[in-house]
Amino acid sequence: MSENDLLYTLALQHVPNIGDITAKRLINHCGSAEAVLKEKKQNLLKIDGIGSVILGDLFKPHHLKEAEKELEFIKENNIQVLYFEDSNYPEKLKHCIDGPMVLFQTGNIHLKQQRIISIVGARKITTSGIAFCEDLVEKLAIYNPVIVSGFAYGTDITAHKAAIKNNLQTVGCLAHGLNTIYPAVHKKYMVDVEKNGGFFTDFWSTDTFDRNNFLKRNRVIAGLSEATIVIESAEKGGSLVTADIANSYNRDVFAVPGRTTDLQSSGCNNLIKYQKAHMLTTALDVPYILNWKLEEEKKPVIQKQLFVELDATEKTIYNYLKENDTQQLDTIAINCNLPIFKIASVLLNMELKGVVRPLPGKLFEVI
Repeated sequence: MSENDLLYTLALQHVPNIGDITAKRLINHCGSAEAVLKEKKQNLLKIDGIGSVILGDLFKPHHLKEAEKELEFIKENNIQVLYFEDSNYPEKLKHCIDGPMVLFQTGNIHLKQQRIISIVGARKITTSGIAFCEDLVEKLAIYNPVIVSGFAYGTDITAHKAAIKNNLQTVGCLAHGLNTIYPAVHKKYMVDVEKNGGFFTDFWSTDTFDRNNFLKRNRVIAGLSEATIVIESAEKGGSLVTADIANSYNRDVFAVPGRTTDLQSSGCNNLIKYQKAHMLTTALDVPYILNWKLEEEKKPVIQKQLFVELDATEKTIYNYLKENDTQQLDTIAINCNLPIFKIASVLLNMELKGVVRPLPGKLFEVI
């Protein structure tokens, strides 16, 4: 977008009572932020959902003055600005009704045609939570996902560091402007994050630091990704807010279960109990649910055992799959005249014997 377009977009963003949903509605009606700010009030009031309270502060001149200051900050610090109608704006975030009108970016973030997952959880993450998160990212590295998190204490920074260790792109979503970093102790990770990805925020350099910013920031974490993974959470916490937002966007949510006596697992256990999240016990659950497939040359080679003994039922299934290639579990059951409850256990035994392998989408094939 041009510098003039950005100036007026910033001015519109600065107006109180006009959030991202209303701002995008006004822009879609008028054609641009500049057109909105130059339109007559009585014409704007004709737009469905736009009232006098919302427009009460719209035409005050200080919004442009503040926008000019922020524009200077953006230019002086080489900050990239992603506008919601531009092609470089994150595709998945475009589908979120309350996605930011503009995103401010530093680093080298590339999200097109990428698998993107968010990893969130407790700030006071346990030792076992750290181990699970690190192992998860390491085992998913073969799928080359982008790892998104909030750059906060605990789970967030664990996920970012694990991504960097495994040469994966990682994105930190901040709850403040790009003039600072919180927590300050994480400044030492900024260079590595920007080399392997970067930072997003929709806050200005002049925005006050407020705890509510973190809740607003969570919609970006959830909206960027096809799935949100909660590693650990107490009964209440920001990670559960992120999970709820992800659910509202119709995105997948995963939660790592824990013992009923573990306070840091109560939130995750509740997500699973109330069917708000898939239970995550192994890294392989993620590609299975999300239907990720490896490129042919990256598929792990599984050596078929020689002289494996199969019983009559297993031979029937084996011969059927050998003749018909990859088939779904339900189709196998129908064509082999077997009940679903029985065929699932038979296929598991055959998998353990090394003669068939499961694929995403309840598919099976002969090895």
